[in-house]
Amino acid sequence: MSAVLQRVPEAEPEATLEIDGQAPGQDALLTPAARAFLADLHRRFEGERQARLAARRARQQAFDAGALPDFRADTAALRAAEWTVAPAPVALRDRRVEITGPVDPKMVINALNSGASCYMADFEDSTAPTWDNLVAGQQALRAAVAGTLAFTAGNGKHYALKPEAEQAVLIVRPRGWHMDEKHVRVDGVRLAGALFDAGLFCFHNARALAARDRGPYLYLPKLESMEEAALWDAVLAHIESVLGLARGQIRVTVLIETLPAVFEMDEILHALKGRVVGLNCGRWDYIFSYIKTLRRHRDRVLPERGQVTMVQPFLRAYSELLIRTCHRRGAHAMGGMAAQIPIAHDAQANAEALARVRADKLREVTAGHDGTWVAHPALVPLAREVFDARMPGPNQLHVAREDVHVEAADLLQPCLGTITRAGFDGNVEVCVRYLAAWLDGNGCVPIHHLMEDAATAEIARAQLWQWLHYGDDGREALALDDGTPVDFALFERALIALPSRLRAQPGLPGASRVAEAIGILDRLTHADELAPFLTLPAYERLD
Repeated sequence: MSAVLQRVPEAEPEATLEIDGQAPGQDALLTPAARAFLADLHRRFEGERQARLAARRARQQAFDAGALPDFRADTAALRAAEWTVAPAPVALRDRRVEITGPVDPKMVINALNSGASCYMADFEDSTAPTWDNLVAGQQALRAAVAGTLAFTAGNGKHYALKPEAEQAVLIVRPRGWHMDEKHVRVDGVRLAGALFDAGLFCFHNARALAARDRGPYLYLPKLESMEEAALWDAVLAHIESVLGLARGQIRVTVLIETLPAVFEMDEILHALKGRVVGLNCGRWDYIFSYIKTLRRHRDRVLPERGQVTMVQPFLRAYSELLIRTCHRRGAHAMGGMAAQIPIAHDAQANAEALARVRADKLREVTAGHDGTWVAHPALVPLAREVFDARMPGPNQLHVAREDVHVEAADLLQPCLGTITRAGFDGNVEVCVRYLAAWLDGNGCVPIHHLMEDAATAEIARAQLWQWLHYGDDGREALALDDGTPVDFALFERALIALPSRLRAQPGLPGASRVAEAIGILDRLTHADELAPFLTLPAYERLD
C-alpha cells in the first residue's frame, strides 16, 4: 500500500506535558513535535480508555458473582454475516516463523537477522518498562528502520544488521490498555503506555516504513472486547491522519490472550477489518486470563502449569476456533510460543526440549495455523522446517476447518490434573525469580530451561492466589497429590526456603532484589482480591 507523505510541522511543547525521567538520547526522541503529538493522543483518547477499563472491572465483578463468559447476543447477526477483512500486505503474506523478544539493541539485531519471517519487538511482556529501557528500545527501532543500528558487546563482539531484504519484517507490540506510562504526564495525568509505545514508534518511523511497503505493523495485546479493538482503530486512524498516511496503512495483528476475547473474535476482526491481518494464540496469557477470569469458580481450578498443555480440551477448542474464525474472514491464524529454549552442556536434555518444540509446531501446522512463534534464534530453523514440510504455500487460509464446532462450554471446560509439591514450589520460585529480574530491569528471563516473561509468571502468581484462597468460604482447602493441604503455611515454608536456594545460583538475574520480590509476592498472595496484573504494583518500584 502506498502512502501519502507529508511533513509534520515542528511545534512548541505544551506546558502541560511533563516528562519525569532522563535517559541518554531522549531529547532526540521526545522533540517538541513528538511531545505535542503524544499530548494530542492523550487528550483525544484517554477518556475512552478509562471507560474501557471500567467496563473490564464491571464485567469481572459479574464473573466473580457467578456469571460465565459467553458469546454476545447483541452481535449474533455480525457473527452470522459473510464478510472478510482487508487483504494482507505483501510483506505479511508469509509469516510462518515469527521471533519475539525485548527491544534492546543486541536483541533487535539478532532477531532481525535470525532468518525468521517476522520479528515482534516487544515493549510489553518481555520488556521491563524502566525509562531507560523504553527510550533505548525506541532508539534501537528507529535506528533499525533507518538501517544504521549496530552494537558492540562488552567482550568486543560487534553486531550489525543484514541488508533489509534478508531481515525479518518488523512488528512492534506496545503495552496493553491497562498500563500507564508514569514518566509522561499530560495535564497532570499519566499517558497510556500503549499510546506512548505505539505513538512514538509511529511518529518517528511510520512514513519511512510506509514508503518501503513495510508497515508500520503492530501486535495489539490484552484486548478483552470489540470496543477495545474499536478504540485502537480510532487511535491508529488518527495517527494516520496526522502523519499523512493512507487510511489503513498501519496494519495490526491481535493477540487473543484473554478469555473474554475468545468469545468476541469475529467482533474484534470486524472492528479492525480495514487494517487487521490476523489473530494470534497468545497461549500463556490466555491460561492466566482463564484463571483470573474464573478465579471465584471453585469448579474451574486448573492443575499445575506443566499439566495445562495445548492438548487439553479447553485450549484445543480455543486454538481451533481461532483458526476457523480467522480463515472464514480471510485473516491469518498465528500459533503461539513454545517456552523451551536450547540447553547448552546437556545434549540429552536439549534433544528432549527440541522434541517438545517440534511436536508443538507440528500440532499447530497440522491444525491449520499460518505461522508460529519462537523465543530464541536457534529455534527458527526447527520451526521453519516443520512449517515448510506441511505448508508449501505462504499460508493456510484455504484450510477452512468447517469441522470445528465450538460452544461456550468447550471454551470453559477445566482440565483434570494435580498439584504436586514440585509444581507448587516451582510456581513460587518462578514468581520470585522473574519479579526480581523484572524489578532489576530484565523482562525476559531463562528459568529451568524455559523462557519466562510476564505472561508465564502471571500464571504462577494467579495459580498460587487461587489455590490458597480456595477455602475462603470455609470449605475444605485444596491438597497436593500427596495429601498435604495447600494453605498459607505451605506457602510460607516455600518462601522461607527460597533465598538460600537462590544464593547457591551464581549470576542470578536480579539477585539483589529477591527479598523485595518475596515481599511483593507475599502481599499479593495474601490479599483478599487477586490483583489484575502483577506488573501494576511492581511498576511503581521501577525507575
